[in-house]
Amino acid sequence: MGTKDARVDAYIGKANPFARPILRKLRKWAHQYCPDCEETLKWSAPHFQYKGKMFCGMSSFKEHCAFGFWHPMMRKNDASLEGMGSFGKIKSLANLPSEADFAKMAREAMKLTDEGVKAPPKPKKEREPLKVPAELKAALAKNRKARAAFDEFSYSHQKEYVEWIAEAKREETREARLKQAMQWLAEGKSRHWKYTAKA
Repeated sequence: MGTKDARVDAYIGKANPFARPILRKLRKWAHQYCPDCEETLKWSAPHFQYKGKMFCGMSSFKEHCAFGFWHPMMRKNDASLEGMGSFGKIKSLANLPSEADFAKMAREAMKLTDEGVKAPPKPKKEREPLKVPAELKAALAKNRKARAAFDEFSYSHQKEYVEWIAEAKREETREARLKQAMQWLAEGKSRHWKYTAKA
C-alpha cells in the first residue's frame, strides 16, 4: 500500500497558483497507476519511490513544472526535452499527456523495476587525437629525455602540456613555457607535478 507525505501537501500549497492543479493531477496519477508508491522529498521536491527505488518525481518552478520517471530506460529520450523530465516544460494541464499515456508509462516503469532491468552501459567516447603544437613537436624532437617522458605520459598528462603551450598568447610567454616544459619533461615530471608532490 502506498503512502503520502505531508511535506508534499506543503510543497503543493506553496507552489505558484498555475502549478497547483498540475502537481495535484500528477500526484493523483502516480498513486492511481502505481498504488504501492511512497512519497518523499528529494532535493526539496516531491518524489515517489517504488519498492525502495526512485520511481518518479515532480517539481515546480516560477513559470513551469517538470515531471519525470527515474528509471534510466524511461529517461532515454529526455535529452530532447532540455532536461525537463518526461513531458518537457509543463505550463498548464493541457501540456500533460493523456491519462492513458501516463498509465502506460507508469506500467512500463514499474515493470522495469520489477524485472531489475539495468540501463545498458553508455558507449565510451573516442578521444580526439592530440594536436601537438609545432613548437612543442620541434622541441621534443631535440630532447630525447623529454620526448621519452612525454610519450610515456597518459593522454591527460600530455594534454595538460599541449594546452599550456597552445594557450599562451604572447610569443615570449610561449617560449618561456616551452623552456620550462622541456626541463620538467626531461626530469619526468607532469605539468602539475608540484601539486601531486604535495599530495
